[in-house]
Amino acid sequence: MDVHVPPLRAWDDFFPGSDRFARPDFRDISKWNNRVVSNLLYYQTNYMVVAAIVISIVGFLSPFNMILGGTVVVLVFTGFVCAAQNKDTLRHLKKRYPTTFVMAVMLSSYFLISFFGGVMVFVFGITFPLLLMFIHASLRLRNIKNKLENKMEGIGLKKTPMGIILDALEQQEDNFNKFADYISKGKE
Repeated sequence: MDVHVPPLRAWDDFFPGSDRFARPDFRDISKWNNRVVSNLLYYQTNYMVVAAIVISIVGFLSPFNMILGGTVVVLVFTGFVCAAQNKDTLRHLKKRYPTTFVMAVMLSSYFLISFFGGVMVFVFGITFPLLLMFIHASLRLRNIKNKLENKMEGIGLKKTPMGIILDALEQQEDNFNKFADYISKGKE
């Protein structure tokens, strides 16, 4: 299936008034995770633009360290995902605690990059855009268009870059299983 980049969402939808932002319910991790995954899928092009701006600024100031940092993070992430396919404990960690898994990847990347002296580039060029995405995805309330787009992505009608990353973190399966359960209940 071809990978499609979703359209850039209107900036007034991406940053609406404060009425469309709310603190997540920290007691219901599943609901919070659903909100984050939904927003990451729906606003992924906006997140790419914001990350590209931050990465461009940092990359302009320190191009070698930015390329080095990006390469290390991609290699460490790929290594962790491959290792999780072979080790049940890592696979369980990745599926149940994706934030912890990503933090482990980032900490491992940090220690590798610290050997090369590019720590500040790592913090501002790689970690800061990810933190901005996570904060926005956690606080932004979902709307009907957001939920519809996510269902299409979840059942495989569309494949997007963020969907591929979330599949690697095993965060898409739950949406598909819920949809399949919904269809089977409808047939009964």
